[in-house]
Amino acid sequence: MKQMTKVLSIAASTVVLASSLAACSSNSNNNANNAAASNAPAATTDNAAATDSNANLPTLKRLDVFQGEDYANYPVAKLLEEKTGYKVQYDMLPQDNPAQKLNLLMASGEPYDIVTSYIDMALYSDYAKKGALIDLTPLIDQFGPNIKTAISQQSMDALKVDGKLYGIPNIITYPVGTGILIRTDWLDKVGMKMPTTTDEFQAVLQAFKDKDPGGNGSQDVPFTIKGDLPMIDDLVGAFGMPNPWNDVDGQLVPRVLDPSFPDYANYVAGLYAGGLLDKEFVVNKDATAKEKFSSGKAGAIAIHWADIPGVSDALTKAVPDAKFTYLPALKGPNGKSGFGANKGFDRLSFIPKSAKNPEDAIKWINASLESNTFKELAIGVEGTHYTVDNGAYMPILPIFNDERNLANNYMVGTDEANYPQYWQARVHKNPVMFEAFDTLNNKTADSDKILNELSVAPYLENYSKNNLKLETMSGDYTVKLIAGGEKIDGLADFQKKFNAEGGEASAKEVNAWYTSK
Repeated sequence: MKQMTKVLSIAASTVVLASSLAACSSNSNNNANNAAASNAPAATTDNAAATDSNANLPTLKRLDVFQGEDYANYPVAKLLEEKTGYKVQYDMLPQDNPAQKLNLLMASGEPYDIVTSYIDMALYSDYAKKGALIDLTPLIDQFGPNIKTAISQQSMDALKVDGKLYGIPNIITYPVGTGILIRTDWLDKVGMKMPTTTDEFQAVLQAFKDKDPGGNGSQDVPFTIKGDLPMIDDLVGAFGMPNPWNDVDGQLVPRVLDPSFPDYANYVAGLYAGGLLDKEFVVNKDATAKEKFSSGKAGAIAIHWADIPGVSDALTKAVPDAKFTYLPALKGPNGKSGFGANKGFDRLSFIPKSAKNPEDAIKWINASLESNTFKELAIGVEGTHYTVDNGAYMPILPIFNDERNLANNYMVGTDEANYPQYWQARVHKNPVMFEAFDTLNNKTADSDKILNELSVAPYLENYSKNNLKLETMSGDYTVKLIAGGEKIDGLADFQKKFNAEGGEASAKEVNAWYTSK
């Protein structure tokens, strides 16, 4: 494979919403029922939001996910202003610990008209139940015909909390995101083949440590990861736990309660104790781990395929002859293997009660989802940004990368019927990235793509309320197990605490749904 990954992961740690969240929402006079009508006309399927009265439209304030370029000056921002008639002030969440920052902003009552974040049903449902979000149904009924056309009722229903819709989802267009990328030129230098089992992977890492294929001496890092994701994709699948909750004898069980969890924890702890896993992984941020790989110091890294172009460019500068590819689905001690495969949603958008312009926000969203506007937003203009080859959308480079590389960050909802086809152009925009995507999603056997059942679950109150806290607990505990701060002998005590903090209630609710499904 030639040199070749993102759905940025929401950090495990977060803060509990301050009690002021409910207070700030109750003091707001900007909910859907009493918001004053704006001067903007309701957008129609002919994209009529942009009118001569644009000067009277309010500037919308939007909070969005992290991106490496200024939102306001990216070409898509200008396109949306022309098509919708609205100016938008863009702010973005940080790359690290975005949920913590989002909680703080929501608690303070910051008057954002639209907030978009990576999917986190726990936070979303918590905001909804505390009265911090606007029920969107009345606004969509009045001002959102394009929203209704673009987004399926099934998707809308999946985001309802207590029968009310508070969010607009963006669908996931691929099942597998993250795997373990390995330097194949290092494999050649140590005279070893691509590992196919966890034992072989450990042996390869040992050779990386002992034989210095990177030429960095003691600074070689056989395998690096970031510290907030101790459940390492591919490796967890080798121990029968590819998803956060997995089927054990017909019941969905969270990883920390799974009978295979001790074996996984002991395996990764063994890598750490032997100097095969980055000794600094506990404090590694996302950028830190990537820098170690892209500078030529690390032989393997757990990484999303969409992050690969940046890593590849940096590594090529540092080590021009470097080559890498994804490991296959590794088989564990009991012959299990697989990657977690998601359906459902990538991110969601909502309107806080503190918003000053909720009606205009819906009008803007509606105008952006007009079919022609959405297509131009997503992939540009045919002949300029893309071509169509036997029904497949192919990007024209480099202009597609220059002007549509970040287009998905501007979307509030997607044209669900057509976006998976448009998205083909996005995944082809970088040959190295496409090869990575193709390896994980097309070349991986279907039997090794294990559906994350909860990615297609409806709103589950206890699960949604408790999941972020429980994931944080289990993630922190797993890091300590790997790094030697906890002993596996204490697992039973931790499991009792986990269940008491909502694990038991969540499991009852999850499995009532799962068995009925």
